Amino acid sequence: MSTPDIRVEKGHAEPEEVAAITAILLARAAAQPSAAAPAHRGRAGWRRLEREPGFRAPHSWR
Repeated sequence: MSTPDIRVEKGHAEPEEVAAITAILLARAAAQPSAAAPAHRGRAGWRRLEREPGFRAPHSWR
């Protein structure tokens, strides 16, 4: 027996409601990423471990 792709966790959904949400999810998955989303440029908000100094003070919070 195969498991369904979408399942109602709480309450009762009519077949039309399940079909509507399935159509919305498939349309969003097939959509191309929007050009309005800017590409991230600049420095990263994290540091690479290989660039960290080898010694850290015992009282350091890092």
